[in-house]
Amino acid sequence: MYSLIVFLPLIAAIAAGFFGNRLGDRGSQLVTCGAMVVAALLSCLAFVQVALGGNPVDVHLLHWIGSGTFEVNWALKIDTLTAVMLVVVNGVSALVHIYSVGYMEHDPHKPRFMAYLSLFTFAMLMLVTADNFVQLFFGWEGVGLASYLLIGFWYKRPAANAAAIKAFLVNRVGDFGFGLGIFAIYLVFDSVSFDVVFAAAPEMVGQAVEFLGYQVDVLTLITMLLFVGAMGKSAQLFLHTWLPDAMEGPTPVSALIHAATMVTAGVFMVTRCSPLFELAPTTLTVVTVIGASTAFFAATIGLVQNDIKRVIAYSTCSQLGYMFFALGVSAYGAGIFHLFTHAFFKALLFLGAGSVIHGMSDEQDMRKMGGLYPHMKKTAWLMWIGSLSLAGIGIPAVFGLSGFYSKDIVLEAAYAAHTGVGQYAYWMGIAAAFMTAFYSGRLLFMTFHGKSRADQHVLEHAHESPNVMLVPLYVLAIGAVVAGAVFYPYFVGHDYDQFWGSALFLAGETNVIEEAHHVPLWVKLLPLAMGISGLLLSWWFYIKRPHLPAALAQNQSAIHAFLMNKWYFDELYDTIFVRPAKWLGYQFWKKGDGAIIDRFGPDGVSAAVDYVARRVRGLQSGFVYHYAFVMLVGVALFITWYMVRGGVAQ
Repeated sequence: MYSLIVFLPLIAAIAAGFFGNRLGDRGSQLVTCGAMVVAALLSCLAFVQVALGGNPVDVHLLHWIGSGTFEVNWALKIDTLTAVMLVVVNGVSALVHIYSVGYMEHDPHKPRFMAYLSLFTFAMLMLVTADNFVQLFFGWEGVGLASYLLIGFWYKRPAANAAAIKAFLVNRVGDFGFGLGIFAIYLVFDSVSFDVVFAAAPEMVGQAVEFLGYQVDVLTLITMLLFVGAMGKSAQLFLHTWLPDAMEGPTPVSALIHAATMVTAGVFMVTRCSPLFELAPTTLTVVTVIGASTAFFAATIGLVQNDIKRVIAYSTCSQLGYMFFALGVSAYGAGIFHLFTHAFFKALLFLGAGSVIHGMSDEQDMRKMGGLYPHMKKTAWLMWIGSLSLAGIGIPAVFGLSGFYSKDIVLEAAYAAHTGVGQYAYWMGIAAAFMTAFYSGRLLFMTFHGKSRADQHVLEHAHESPNVMLVPLYVLAIGAVVAGAVFYPYFVGHDYDQFWGSALFLAGETNVIEEAHHVPLWVKLLPLAMGISGLLLSWWFYIKRPHLPAALAQNQSAIHAFLMNKWYFDELYDTIFVRPAKWLGYQFWKKGDGAIIDRFGPDGVSAAVDYVARRVRGLQSGFVYHYAFVMLVGVALFITWYMVRGGVAQ
């Protein structure tokens, strides 16, 4: 069963990718969707058996690499953490596959698209089922490759190609650190197996190693390098710039990247490596600060974005920050719980945005929308559910949407850590919660309510999406409503220890999640108050007083420009890295390759040969008497040489 869960998407990708011409559009869709639905159902069964039943499984597939003492097996590690990720990855992917049947209806390359989606899913499955760092790295790079293919799927668009390259290159920066971390692990532990490394980790506490001329704590070094990889994959501050541009790919790709694959890889990796991170408190501090800063930073940018997909993209970046600072304060269950619920409402929002784009003739600018509710009532209600869940709306002690439970426990855990960075994370998270609710309401009001700003021709043709696109939204909406309440006891509640078993590791005796349940009442209520306040303010700005946003933007033009330009990170990186790299490349091209290598190498040799050839070619006149004359001269020279040589010899 476990092998089928992992390899069914690969089989489907091969079938659609290599035999798509024979299968046809419909055949490729049936094969890939069918395989993903079966894998999703089997993942639910695995979740029941492994996570709820407490029966972790290790499946040995084959001996992969053997070189001296370096031994790597290909095996599947199925514990509670993996089972949760299997449900998220295969569940969301199956719905995205089905949704794509309708969304990509008019695309001429359906088999290739479906093959890429299935390949993306397989790579993520290899990542989350890995039982060693090399296998983890295989899946890690696999999702990077698949994301490149999918972001640049519409390759005739220059913006899509540029976004794909940007995502690939920025992730290479993170992956370089991640690769160094794996090298360091093998150097220190003489193994890349999770079980061996994690068991030996306590013995390395306090040990130092020389790195770049400095003596540094070995576990801090390893975990910091691993976290650099997580920052790239999960788009954390400083390595986040690829994520918004990834919106150039088809909307189903955005949903898959943001809800189930790619960006969740970093969160999963840090959680999987909790036995290492728990023994490196300095790294946990960095994780907390970076996560909290990302949550705040991305939320500020989401306030002013006008592309409906980019608003949701920055929301993902912000929510990933929540997950990371939960991990940073050792609340691993809370971080994964938020990842789990986030998959439902974020996929719902992205696919809902795709439904809007589909019904609006590919329009993505919210400034050209408004008043769409009568034309897309089902999509509007579904996006309201997703947005309210994202904003963390609920009734305390009664019922709340999924985000209400997962976001609140993350914030409560940060407060309960009783550390300086924990307090920083809590207050950054509170500020981000307010902004999240505001830009969520802004998206809804600008898109579905108020006076229409759409082109009249586009508005006349605005329509609801077909059922093949809406049914996946219904399923995700159910998860966005009930997943938090249903699974709260298991992930972070009274069944926490039994549910997670040995999948998570805590170095200290204090369980932060247990402490989070006993924080003051105001700590628990403040996130909800921020959520409601943000929604009300967005209603005031975009429904009650729609002239206020433009007036405020004009009044505070410097701040507005700062946020619209995404804190000028792209411009900063362009100045520091891109332009110098282009200048250096130009110098190597013109002065190195052209002026030196070509001049004295191929061009110089070619010019000399050409010169000699042209001179020699002149001797080939075609007249017999010329050749006879040359022969006579030659004979005369030969006889002269012979006589001279003969005379010398005598």
